[in-house]
Amino acid sequence: MRRRTFTRTLTLGAAGLALSASRATPARLRRPERLRRGDAVGLITPASFISDDSLQKAVTNLESLGLKVVMGQHLRDRYGSLAGTDAQRLSDLHQFFADPKIKGIWCARGGYGTPRLLEQIDYRLVKLNPKVFIGYSDITALLNAFWERSQLVSFHGPVGASTFTDYTREQVQRTLFEPSHPLVIAPPAVQLDEAQTDSAYEPQTIRGGTATGPLVGGNLSLLASSVGTTYAPDVRGKLLFIEDIGEKPYRIDRMLTTLRQAWPLEKAAGIVLGIFNDCEAKAGTFSLTLQQTLRDRLGDLPIPIAYGLPIGHIDNMCTLPVGVPARLAADDLQLTILESGVK
Repeated sequence: MRRRTFTRTLTLGAAGLALSASRATPARLRRPERLRRGDAVGLITPASFISDDSLQKAVTNLESLGLKVVMGQHLRDRYGSLAGTDAQRLSDLHQFFADPKIKGIWCARGGYGTPRLLEQIDYRLVKLNPKVFIGYSDITALLNAFWERSQLVSFHGPVGASTFTDYTREQVQRTLFEPSHPLVIAPPAVQLDEAQTDSAYEPQTIRGGTATGPLVGGNLSLLASSVGTTYAPDVRGKLLFIEDIGEKPYRIDRMLTTLRQAWPLEKAAGIVLGIFNDCEAKAGTFSLTLQQTLRDRLGDLPIPIAYGLPIGHIDNMCTLPVGVPARLAADDLQLTILESGVK
């Protein structure tokens, strides 16, 4: 029994080393061209089906930025809760990356479904045709896969059907249209106002210090579900950003425990926690609070950690370039984007 266990350990260890070597940090970022008014952008639904009202909102939002919206051929297809079959959703993704007239690809919504596409994506096509690709939530799977497999800088930001507040619009403009760096991101005044009535919006330092590294991460549920696959981000030396919505503290605990057991989180440069919206336990239940859970699962890591940056399922959200170097000043609750994500 011990001999079999020892042999299996050696095999898994060798496989782990091979995987680490094959997923080294990309040496050369592929930055897309910045967006300009009048540019054509492809609108796709790589995850869940989108309603008529949400689709109209997405089109209106993008047109308000001065963009020309081109609908994906399968944008309105449906397969259960998904926006069409895997082949249909993949077809729109590939078509827009291959089309030189399309300058960016905007995900209309998240939901569920992108991990199903990862094995079938033509990463060479993506690598040879860098263009702005943006979304969040379930789109997390695509953002990290494009970084790992194609060295593409993609963007964790509002989906088409998000609410484009003044702050959200400003962040999109400063990141995708009129890039400037360094770009300092901190909890905006409107978020601090929300914190007066909802503790989920209150920024806090969990562990002080300053750290620098490329940005990777996204939605906690998607990150946890990527554990054990070759599409998970390599967190060593990176600034890992995390957010989620509607997950109660025990579920947050479970997913963070999974990440701790599967990834060398202590070797990350730092952790940037966004807004964990609607993640408190119901009144009267036996539960740690959200903040207690985050501190319990992350607070002992020897790296800077800050909570409450404007990232996640919120109206006033920033746009983050995945793969670009950034600096976290946890005591000051500031994230500074050190380089532009676009050319």
